[in-house]
Amino acid sequence: MNDQSMRRRGFLRNSVAAALGIAGFGTLPVSAASERYPSIRIGICADLHQDIMHDGPERLTAFIEAMTIQRPDLIIQLGDFCIPHERNQVILDIWNRFPGSRYHVIGNHDTDGGFTREQVVSFWKAAGKYYSFDRKGYHFVILDGNEKNPSPDRAPGYARYISEEQLRWLDADLEKTRFPVIVFCHQGLDNDMGGIENGTQSRLVLERANEKAGFRKVQIVFSGHHHQDYHNVINGIHYVQINSMSYQYLGEKYQHIRYSEVVDRSHPIIKETVPYRDPLWALVNISPDGTFILRGKKSVFVGPSPTELGMPVYEQGYPVVPMISDRKLALTRKSFEV
Repeated sequence: MNDQSMRRRGFLRNSVAAALGIAGFGTLPVSAASERYPSIRIGICADLHQDIMHDGPERLTAFIEAMTIQRPDLIIQLGDFCIPHERNQVILDIWNRFPGSRYHVIGNHDTDGGFTREQVVSFWKAAGKYYSFDRKGYHFVILDGNEKNPSPDRAPGYARYISEEQLRWLDADLEKTRFPVIVFCHQGLDNDMGGIENGTQSRLVLERANEKAGFRKVQIVFSGHHHQDYHNVINGIHYVQINSMSYQYLGEKYQHIRYSEVVDRSHPIIKETVPYRDPLWALVNISPDGTFILRGKKSVFVGPSPTELGMPVYEQGYPVVPMISDRKLALTRKSFEV
């Protein structure tokens, strides 16, 4: 190849890169002409339940200290963190020790005691009830699954719904981005046992975004809330559940005092749970070739297991386990297929 041809090829390559608003092909988002993914590391925890557990500060401190050493590009908590009461400022102080980017998802229990989601956002200094941001070549979407279903036939209990207004926002937000998308919601969009009531409708917004883009723009959805450990794939999108940092709730039928009479008096709900001895969290790494690796923490139950208390293995759908499983997935931008 002569010098003139080489100069012309270089000119064309740089012109295409400039038109895409990037420095070069090495930084192309996955939605463009390359299969390469930006490298990113994410620390994730869920369901600390400071207002139920007696040792919430110690559990969160362990996570923040580990993340400070491992230095992910961002950390995020998936809700049921703490109510916006002044006594919980200790939790925010610990959270804010992480010397990097920190993000919040609202959970249903964060409004216990009559607080509003607006008060939670203000106390946490979160970006909003639902919002999005770009980081390291990815588009992150945080959903608020705590809106009220306007139907008179709505399920009883805590609100677990994504409104039409929020879904319209989501649709427009996804259409604007060129980056691969990672979604976070407290309640599972894929779990019909206490998950988002209009989960199918919500998933369709994600799937239609992929269909319109012509490739899998939306890659992964993380959730907490269910205090379980599972991974589902629905129409090419990965749904990954992050287990609670603290426990699984079993109810009065299986109650058992697991710590001391003093703890039981000060935190009476704990005996209706099966706590994990050690706090659980996950560290996610996505490599340029699309390899997704999640490393999860493992622990053991404090006191008798659910099975030892007579609870059927599948009473809560997925088994109750004191762990977050390691996972290795192969992300792809292949054409979306319904």
